[in-house]
Amino acid sequence: MPRCRGATLTTTLPPIITDWFVRKGWSPRQHQLDVLASWQADASALLIAPTGAGKTLAGFLPTLVDLADGQFEGLHTLYISPLKALAVDVQRNLNAPILEMGLKVTAETRTGDTPASKRARQRAKPPHILLTTPEQLCLLISHPHAELFFGSLRRIVLDELHALVTSKRGELLSLALARIAKLAPDLRITALSATVARPDLLRDWIAQPVPEQPTHLLTASGGAPPVLEILETEQRLPWAGHSANYAHRDLYETIKRHKTTLLFVNTRSQAEMLFQGLWAVNDDMLPIALHHGSLSVEQRRKVESAMVSGQLKAVVCTSTLDLGIDWGDVDLVVQVGAPKGSSRMLQRIGRANHRLDEPSKAVLVPSNRFEVLECEAALEAVAEGHQDSEDPVSGGYDVLAQHILGMACAAPLAADDLYDEIRRAWPYRDIERDKFDRVLEFVATGGYALKAYERYARLKQTEDGKWRIANPQVAQQYRLNIGTIIEEPMVKVRLIRQRGLKKGQSNSPVGYGGRVLGEMEEYFFGTLLVGDTFMFGGEIVAFEGMRDNEAFVSRAQATNPKIPSYMGGKFPLSTYLAERVRKMLDTPESWKALPDQVSDWLRLQRDISVLPSRDSLLVETFPRGSQNFLVCYPFEGRLAHQTLGMLLTRRLERARARPLGFVASEYALAVWGLGDLSALIRTDRLSLDELFSEDMLGDDLEAWLDESALMKRTFRNCAIISGLIERRHPGKEKSGRQITMSSDLIYDVLYQHEPDHILIQATRRDAARGLLDIERLGDMLRRIRGHIVHKALPRISPLAVPVMLDIGKEPIFGEGRESAMADAADELMREALGQS
Repeated sequence: MPRCRGATLTTTLPPIITDWFVRKGWSPRQHQLDVLASWQADASALLIAPTGAGKTLAGFLPTLVDLADGQFEGLHTLYISPLKALAVDVQRNLNAPILEMGLKVTAETRTGDTPASKRARQRAKPPHILLTTPEQLCLLISHPHAELFFGSLRRIVLDELHALVTSKRGELLSLALARIAKLAPDLRITALSATVARPDLLRDWIAQPVPEQPTHLLTASGGAPPVLEILETEQRLPWAGHSANYAHRDLYETIKRHKTTLLFVNTRSQAEMLFQGLWAVNDDMLPIALHHGSLSVEQRRKVESAMVSGQLKAVVCTSTLDLGIDWGDVDLVVQVGAPKGSSRMLQRIGRANHRLDEPSKAVLVPSNRFEVLECEAALEAVAEGHQDSEDPVSGGYDVLAQHILGMACAAPLAADDLYDEIRRAWPYRDIERDKFDRVLEFVATGGYALKAYERYARLKQTEDGKWRIANPQVAQQYRLNIGTIIEEPMVKVRLIRQRGLKKGQSNSPVGYGGRVLGEMEEYFFGTLLVGDTFMFGGEIVAFEGMRDNEAFVSRAQATNPKIPSYMGGKFPLSTYLAERVRKMLDTPESWKALPDQVSDWLRLQRDISVLPSRDSLLVETFPRGSQNFLVCYPFEGRLAHQTLGMLLTRRLERARARPLGFVASEYALAVWGLGDLSALIRTDRLSLDELFSEDMLGDDLEAWLDESALMKRTFRNCAIISGLIERRHPGKEKSGRQITMSSDLIYDVLYQHEPDHILIQATRRDAARGLLDIERLGDMLRRIRGHIVHKALPRISPLAVPVMLDIGKEPIFGEGRESAMADAADELMREALGQS
């Protein structure tokens, strides 16, 4: 597959397009012409270009050239976006030049928000350009008319490809592309991405569905380097926590000095806290908005429209605004909390100025002292242009099961033909035939242990050996439950106008029927009593009660409302940044770039204990009160540390060290117990080399998985994705409790009677890859083999203070929590310095 860095063919633009460029005073950029040249060479292409380089126009330029004569009928180009908001934004930006050129070209969106009447009309008379999401694409190919609908398709444009290929959404998309390549043999794929560590892998990913044709790798020259700095503050930096309350006043003054600011955080709960904190200091009543995935569609669209029209001074947001949306007037990006990866930081920085020839400006705001080190590492990585995006993932059996059922909904399928087809999807290119047959058997009958139950019989075999759906309800249920995004069970948050409940009806709030503010995880409301206040959608509300899948709230006043703790949205610390942090700790001459209060902290650690070196693991043991502690510093992220903690406590139990518990942070792990760990290690009754041996990922891991609730929770998600358990039925949706009960029962049956069931295999794969970070933990254990440094201390070390603050902390909310943590940190530091 050739690599192209410049147009190798003569590219010709129709006069109607050339005139438009002239009227605008523009000329097409070289990489835009490169994409057109690849199309005219009958090739697919992956374009790697910085944010603001005009990737969207590059992706659509071949389409506009092809449609300029106004003679084409049917669907010509399919644009696929990872975000509904991005599809809507791109349609708006695409329609402007179409109208200005006077082209007879129709471009429409199709997302989960598109009315059913419009979807039906699009199936009957498709637009020339359809902008959609992976889930809607899978819906389209599951209909019997899919061959007619896609038969005219010439191009697919995949936007922000790096954001799709690392998840189950990417696996499902790859299978859909393999099907469309069969329906539209003349198809060519153009993929766009700004942040990619290994471009060749992504090029192979898009080449797999159309292997007979070349796929070019195109690169655009870089734009102006970004201007990036860490917030300077006179305030005291917190030891732990993620609220960055100390920075609210500084951030507010920064917002005032700029036209429009995007403030990114890593979780929705952080977004709510930051938004409230900024409004608390908003003396000038600046227009500041909030945007995250749990808010209602109407609220998000309102914020997006206000941004486009320049009505907002700042927006606090999560990853919902990470990708591609063209906010032309944004002149500053703020990352509150460590970015967790240099590629993610580069992506977010690109939202500022969004123009190739102007530098993007960004400010990093660490939430605690360890995050200062991570922010400094990210700043250096961005300056070097280093990418640490994740690689594409191999395909899961649960996703394949969903796709097989969708293909049977479209038409009866032949197993041999479908097997050949799915191997044209990159994640499934190496799947063995026996695994495919087992997944097909599962879709048809539920598998050996479930085939006796008629409700799991979704496919029937016809006389000619093909597989068809058992009844029309199977297709209806499939389309209601399509997709791979499994969030925690959600309930609608509905605002009522009157506080209180009807007399004698504890579950029926007065005045229900008000507007929906958004959605929240179901579990959160199990922690509330009627009258409890919490923050949601940027305002304080009081909990009034529940009815079915709705929580009712009223507006309230409160000084310390609770902050909803959302289950999703947390990012792991990238391996690359973790390695840079370890290097920084091991290189005292680099500390001059750090704030004095952080470098002084590291010097105290060096004087009282030792500092972690780049390639070793520091293990500290010390007594505190009636207990003994073991603290280690792997810097491998919370997931890997939690898994390590689970396995270490099992081993310590066998060594009679009497462990009581553990707590993990992004940077460290603390285990505590009643046994004298320092003495056990000193007398060789506890070997650290054996304690941290790689074999803990064998029998110990298997035994722990067999006992843990993690497997059941992971199985629930796999069962939903595969279609074994359905969340939605016509006119109603199952509660989280109903889904959990159903999945737990099925898991117990399969685990007892068919432990190698294809869904049990899928569950183990997901647990190891995502929830436990086994691969990363294994790499760490291999790296430290023979390089474990033990330091027995008489008391806590300065470096242990942040993780020790997480032990046994009470659920305090608001300013009280920050004050309590600060007091606890002061006490721990006095202990470390021998002053208590």
